[in-house]
Amino acid sequence: MSENEIERRRNTVTSAQTLVVKVGTNVLSTDDDQLDADRIASLAEQLHLICATGRKLVLVSSGAIGAGMGLLGLKQRPKDLPHLQAAAATGQAHLIHIYDKALRPYGYHAAQILLTANDFKNRSRYLNVRNTLRTLAEYGAIPIVNENDTVSTEEIKLGDNDRLAAMVAGLIQADLLIILSVVDGLLTGDPTDPNSRRLPLVERFDDELLNLVGASKSSRGTGGMKTKLEAVHTATAVGVNVIIANGKCPHVLNEIMNGDDIGTLFLGEGDGLSAWKRWIGYTMPPKGRFVLDHGARRAVELQGKSLLAAGIARVEGEFTKGEVVSLVDIQSGEEFARGLSNYDSIAARTIAGRRTDDIAKTLGSIPYDEVIHRDNLVVTSLPKN
Repeated sequence: MSENEIERRRNTVTSAQTLVVKVGTNVLSTDDDQLDADRIASLAEQLHLICATGRKLVLVSSGAIGAGMGLLGLKQRPKDLPHLQAAAATGQAHLIHIYDKALRPYGYHAAQILLTANDFKNRSRYLNVRNTLRTLAEYGAIPIVNENDTVSTEEIKLGDNDRLAAMVAGLIQADLLIILSVVDGLLTGDPTDPNSRRLPLVERFDDELLNLVGASKSSRGTGGMKTKLEAVHTATAVGVNVIIANGKCPHVLNEIMNGDDIGTLFLGEGDGLSAWKRWIGYTMPPKGRFVLDHGARRAVELQGKSLLAAGIARVEGEFTKGEVVSLVDIQSGEEFARGLSNYDSIAARTIAGRRTDDIAKTLGSIPYDEVIHRDNLVVTSLPKN
């Protein structure tokens, strides 16, 4: 690393006062799919050293299904939902017990927080989760967040804990998200290629980063480097700095907080968004899509305008009033914004392409001049899948 990169890393870490640390299943598991109690004990000590500086911290931890596999004697990760949920139910209690036992010598309790996508989708529940996380810090408890795999179905499933960690980082407006995996960071090629080198710093997220990685998943968890980069984009887009590092390193958190050259640092963009716009733009997958012509895209993306019906070429998907929809370009098909629709999908299809003064003739009245008001719209410029 250059002197400038070293200084930027140290400044980023030193200034971070609210952190989210995500630990992957493979970091916490032994080769025989048992939880590695010694590693959890080491992590607990390092978490204590962070909290002792007065920083606020939330831990997002995988490992429940992996722990359940070990306890139930399963040799392979179950593929069907009932057996996955059974493994999660068995393993979650064991996971939290080990964390609590490891944290107690330092004066902390392990506070279990299990979430589904509905907790982020519903604004009231979203705020309740945030308030709970903030309040736990007053009582010397370290929140340990995991997806509620025992009840999650496809409709309410978050997908993986990398994404969950990014959403939690946005929820509490964290300064730094640390993702601990079994790779040394973002590499220029395949990890098995001796010519691959680690990128110590990424100043701006772009599509080219996704070309460096495949879509493979880890052996015990649900994510791979591609899902981690998608989580990085979600976090950095709202101003959160992110470090991906190897959680198998004995003192990885200590080294990160010392500003050492470890892992890959992704810098957050700009000053971040308000909590409201974080929720709209980066919390839940859209229910439908508005396909916009060039003029409408320019007005929304570059001129800061609200979305009017006249610029909508077509409406895709089914959604109700107030749900999140995606705004996509008519030529490329790429998403560039998200927002809360003032109209349901049926009404939106009816007025798509019409001038505002024609809407009353079509619907009998004009409930809203804008299909999406600017206050409820976020330019995301998400990378292509």
